[in-house]
Amino acid sequence: MSKCAFMEDSKVEYNKTIQMCIFEGNPNGRILCELSNWDGRIYKISRSDLNEFSKRNDSEYTGIYFLFGKNSDNDETIYIGEAEKMLTRLKQHLNDDDYWNDCVVVLSKDNKLNKAHVKYLENSFYTIAKEANRSIILNNTVPTRSSISEFDESMLIEFIDNTRLLVNTLGYKSFERFQQKNKTGIALFSIVAARGANATGYLVPDGFTVCKGSRVATSTAPSMSHNLVELRLKLMNKGIINDAFVFTVDYVFSSPSLAAAVVMGRNANGRTEWKTNDKKTINMLEEQNSDDINNN
Repeated sequence: MSKCAFMEDSKVEYNKTIQMCIFEGNPNGRILCELSNWDGRIYKISRSDLNEFSKRNDSEYTGIYFLFGKNSDNDETIYIGEAEKMLTRLKQHLNDDDYWNDCVVVLSKDNKLNKAHVKYLENSFYTIAKEANRSIILNNTVPTRSSISEFDESMLIEFIDNTRLLVNTLGYKSFERFQQKNKTGIALFSIVAARGANATGYLVPDGFTVCKGSRVATSTAPSMSHNLVELRLKLMNKGIINDAFVFTVDYVFSSPSLAAAVVMGRNANGRTEWKTNDKKTINMLEEQNSDDINNN
């Protein structure tokens, strides 16, 4: 049976207050996000709104940016970059072969970030995205990590944590890693089924994670939906599932049913197929939790 791998994270748990301005009331356009007692500032900008962003006083500040899009296989993509003049650099990306829809810009309100800072941040976010394995990274090379002082590094570690929080709040999961703190008490589910299927996984806020080392069925049922067959083939072609029908990484599906179908090689209801060691399904645990809430 496979075991889940959890990545360590040093973030301290405490409440955060986010200030958000949605320009012109359009959540698909421009959004400004800030955190109390933090000098960072984050803009979410749609590709078509770069001209509006140019009217901001800080549009040419030094910072880092993330370009989000999808490739021809409908996979989430990200490009991670840095710029001493942000708007000038973003306009150059309008000619990219790889299409992007949204940009997230990270600046300092007082323009305190310098070239060394943003090179350090660019490398750090590239590494986090690589480890998280949520999106296809479009950078052709690994960004160079600059040398900085201990004082600057302490400041930038907080900058990274706050940026990840706000980027996640905006709906982008590229830097969302598995947390070591979640290991205690987490409900693990498994499937042991026909044609060699033997997998372990767990629920996450944005779906269901199948653990590295899980084995999928060696063939698919004739009745399996075409889109599910195509998904299995795509995961195999990418090496996420290898030639031995084993997951090579922890992989997040958008739902337990999608995960169960890929593992079992047939259409499946993941809410009843995934079971804990004591044979409880996801549905049973949710009903139990609902009863507990009603009794309190």
